Amino acid sequence: MVRKIKNRSLHVCMLLTVVFMAACSSIDCPLNNTVYTKYKLLGPVSTLSDVLTISTTRQNGLDSVLINQQQNTDSFYLPMSYGQDEDVLYFQTNQIMDTVWVRKTNRPHFESVDCGLNYFHTITGVRFTRNALDSVVIHQKEVTYDASQTHFYIYFKEYRF
Repeated sequence: MVRKIKNRSLHVCMLLTVVFMAACSSIDCPLNNTVYTKYKLLGPVSTLSDVLTISTTRQNGLDSVLINQQQNTDSFYLPMSYGQDEDVLYFQTNQIMDTVWVRKTNRPHFESVDCGLNYFHTITGVRFTRNALDSVVIHQKEVTYDASQTHFYIYFKEYRF
């Protein structure tokens, strides 16, 4: 009987030691672990007063709205796909539609099992239609966790509706 109590006490002590050690481990995941591209409006239209909707087509062929009817926009953030080499974005302002193609490379970024896998990107090119857009300029090619970076400068034509 005494031997069973000692074995049980030993098992409880070992279990508590493991639990306390796990509770004291540090996880070095970044606080901001989202990867988005930032677009900043410049030029004669630095704040878009028109309604802006941005959508994309996913890999499975379904449409996905990324920004829905945003007004008074001077900048915005958009996610990038993980598996595609080119993202296609549809910008709609009032009744005018433009398409933007963003070419990129995708790099898996792993910090620890607790943080999960993310993807960083390098923007390699951009092309676009010119209905409401005047130009889209790559400012920062590397897309990481740094949300303060502006990746694209976007110039809208000056329209009066």
